[in-house]
Amino acid sequence: MAISQQVDAGPALAEAEIAPMGVVGVQVAPWSGLSSREAELRLAEHGPNEVAEARPQPILAFLRKLWAPMPWMLEATVALELALGRHLEALIMGLLLLFNAFLSFVQENRAQSALTMLRKQLTVQARALRDGRWQTVPARELVPGDVIHIRMGDLMPADVRLDAGHLQLDQSALTGESAPVEAGPGSGAHAGAVVRRGEATGQVTATGASTAFGRTAELVRTARTATHLQEVIFTIIKYLLLGNVGLVAIVTAYALLTGIPWQELLPFALILLVASVPVALPATFTLATALGAADLTRQGVLTARLSAIEEAAGMDILASDKTGTITANHLSVAEVKSYAPFADDDVLRWGLAASDEATQDALDMAVIEAARERGVQAAGARLGFTPFDPATRRSEALIVEPGGSKWRAVKGAPATIAALAAAGNLYEQDAAALAAKGCRILAVAAGPEGGALQLAGLLGLQDPPREDSRALVKGLNDLGVRVIMVTGDDPLTAQAVANQVGIQGPACGAELLRGEAGPEALRCGVFAGVYPEDKFQLVRAFQRAGHVVGMTGDGVNDAPALKQAEVGVAVASATDVAKAAASLVLTAPGLSNILSAVQSSRRIHQRMLTWTLNKIIKTFQVALLLSLGLVLGRVFVVTPLLIVLLLFANDFVTMALSTDNVSFARQPDRWQIRTLALTALALAIPALLLALAFFYAARDVWHLPLGRLQTLMFVVLVFTGQGTVYLVRERRHFWRSMPGRWMLAGTLGDVAAVSALASRGILMSPVPVVLILMVLAATLAYVPLIDFFKVWVFGRFQVG
Repeated sequence: MAISQQVDAGPALAEAEIAPMGVVGVQVAPWSGLSSREAELRLAEHGPNEVAEARPQPILAFLRKLWAPMPWMLEATVALELALGRHLEALIMGLLLLFNAFLSFVQENRAQSALTMLRKQLTVQARALRDGRWQTVPARELVPGDVIHIRMGDLMPADVRLDAGHLQLDQSALTGESAPVEAGPGSGAHAGAVVRRGEATGQVTATGASTAFGRTAELVRTARTATHLQEVIFTIIKYLLLGNVGLVAIVTAYALLTGIPWQELLPFALILLVASVPVALPATFTLATALGAADLTRQGVLTARLSAIEEAAGMDILASDKTGTITANHLSVAEVKSYAPFADDDVLRWGLAASDEATQDALDMAVIEAARERGVQAAGARLGFTPFDPATRRSEALIVEPGGSKWRAVKGAPATIAALAAAGNLYEQDAAALAAKGCRILAVAAGPEGGALQLAGLLGLQDPPREDSRALVKGLNDLGVRVIMVTGDDPLTAQAVANQVGIQGPACGAELLRGEAGPEALRCGVFAGVYPEDKFQLVRAFQRAGHVVGMTGDGVNDAPALKQAEVGVAVASATDVAKAAASLVLTAPGLSNILSAVQSSRRIHQRMLTWTLNKIIKTFQVALLLSLGLVLGRVFVVTPLLIVLLLFANDFVTMALSTDNVSFARQPDRWQIRTLALTALALAIPALLLALAFFYAARDVWHLPLGRLQTLMFVVLVFTGQGTVYLVRERRHFWRSMPGRWMLAGTLGDVAAVSALASRGILMSPVPVVLILMVLAATLAYVPLIDFFKVWVFGRFQVG
């Protein structure tokens, strides 16, 4: 659909040229139109014929990224570091805070693009009857009560009630109807519809946000994309904090009993806080999804909102528009039923005679294409043609055959044509059978000029499913994603298409979605007769029931639902409005790339799951080690600076997991944080025991001074942290798959860098190389030994 198509008739155009049908010269009766003064008053009352746009402030949008649970923790940590005079640590944490906020801001700075596109739809010109004469006015100045004239090629500038003339309207982008709609006197026409044929005059009934188009725009503006990612991050933080607060409480109670001064407890609490904050988590998730977005681009899927990639991993409902999405949005003749003495080719021949390519009517074009495919020639030369008229419900042609005889060919609604041909109920059973298959039915009759018409047969027209739709539905079902079809068509047509592509479930009316959708609505496989508000409510109804919802579509009518859904997918042929509202945009025809998007998103989820599980394990290990070191040894096992270095050595280096080789789950992924926490606690115990063994050996056997002991424990935490990554990256035994090359490179670089810092005493006290090699050897032996325990733990807690 054109975005800013002009309907300007030109200021120099004579009034007689733009007079509506049935009006001679400058005659304006029976319409009086509005005076300029009346139009001004109504414009002041109703406002401009446009959708208001909210312009976000970039600075405020960025500052909002610093106001959330994760930033709060980092900000609190920075404040404590400054209070204790640890300026280097405070600077590092502050830079990390700004880095995370900047990444999030850059990726999400598209919030108002859909609304901007919708506003462009209304920037057209219109022909209005003002002060008793026809004139061109900007569409934004139209008001309710204006009399306007519309012609072929125009974009309807407002909601209009037609008073005279006939139009063929393409409303597929607004209502989802696959075929053009005929509109005559008394009919309504929506803003945004494209006039395919005809001329008409009517009165404006609604403008701006009050139009059906404007209400769609308002839904897009008020829709809020549901995302579970922030909730996941907050839940992870909550579990880590609860565990550490519990440890601090225990150690505080112990300190009160043993007389440890609070000056020693405060640094301990700070170390635990820094250790528990998953500083690299937002950056890791952003990097993983950004790399996934780049991969999806190569597969023909553009990502407008990174969080949608993670959401797609958990998607278990895909609500798909029918027209142009599941179907090809192209009417074709699916079946021909002839009645003696006519054959099937005769039905097409006479149907072709009563069709005209110049009208570009969708029904005519379907008949013409079918005749060409079968090699059916015209019955003869055409002497006259009357295009389809909603009043008569038929088109008609007068044909002269090669022998000179003249014949009438008539095509139209079955009941109308059967009555003209006196065919009685001959056609009714066949028409019912075609309707049950989802066909739109045309009847064809022919007869000599001046003689009786005879019913030649019926044509069943369908908007066929895309070739890849059935395979797509099956592929998604195999991945645990239930596909639901949503359409503005009637239930019979919708059910027929659903059966063809393998969509399960009964066809239901849109009334089930209005108000509070009950459980019966959630069982439907098809929703027919759906309007824009209904699609929006459908997405919300399934979200309230706990589902992660995807929505595919191509038209303006889909935009609110696309924005509300966790995963909004605009197909390649979608309008700019739909693409702006969606989070994923397909660049190749068809829907098969959705399957790739789901598989890729689940791989990304597995990588993020591994990073999160590793982080929780390390947090438990570090927190317990620090607590036991203080309680049992009255020492800080590591310093605050070493904890900050540990964030880089473990958390940021393991961001290489975002490129790891992983498989995808066969069912939708869900974040089960409580299960992850229990799993992590079980796997943290062996790592803790290994660290404690080195602690007691360093203190009681090797008699290392405190500085060197802290350095050695830092090396232990780094090496076991890297070992844990390889332990948990594979849910089976760790040797069942090869890690990615970037992950291997990151680990080798991490081990080398930490070994160099520790042996040379950079930022820490030096330790002998032999001790570093001992820690490395112990870690290499620890991983395969604990792997069998890990497999049992994963099976016990059913970690995916």
